[in-house]
Amino acid sequence: MNSDPELVTVYRSADTSAREDAEEVRALLEDDGILPVVLGDDQPGVPSGAVEVRVPAADASRADRLILAASETDPVPGDPSPDLDLETVFTALGVSAEVESLGVRGVLDANGIPNVFVSPPQYPNLRFVVKVPRRYVAQARQALADAEAAGPSAAEEAEKAGEE
Repeated sequence: MNSDPELVTVYRSADTSAREDAEEVRALLEDDGILPVVLGDDQPGVPSGAVEVRVPAADASRADRLILAASETDPVPGDPSPDLDLETVFTALGVSAEVESLGVRGVLDANGIPNVFVSPPQYPNLRFVVKVPRRYVAQARQALADAEAAGPSAAEEAEKAGEE
């Protein structure tokens, strides 16, 4: 059955967890009535170091949809990359843009929120930008709103408390 020309590859991985991931895909497909086969690189047509899941050609489209749906709702365990994609929480343009951006960074740093400062100082027509990982966007926006609501007097008080 492994060399059956009517089998189509619907999943392939060469990650260190490829075998376990392929078994999860196999179980997902079996739960939906598809008969998948998991093949290692010892089988014809499987690239060296890879593991594949193949299904009958007639079930390939349905298998692709199931795998896609599962990956959208259940990302790879331990994969933080979607939460680490950067999102803009502040932009500024003009004479005071750099100072404002540094102030925003200060608020984020004080709240333990990782951030990235994008500055084009040699091009005054470009914006200064502060970005944070997606998982911190809500926390960053709340910290900035709190700092703005507290006003300059709160910043002065915090600075004095830090000096003592």
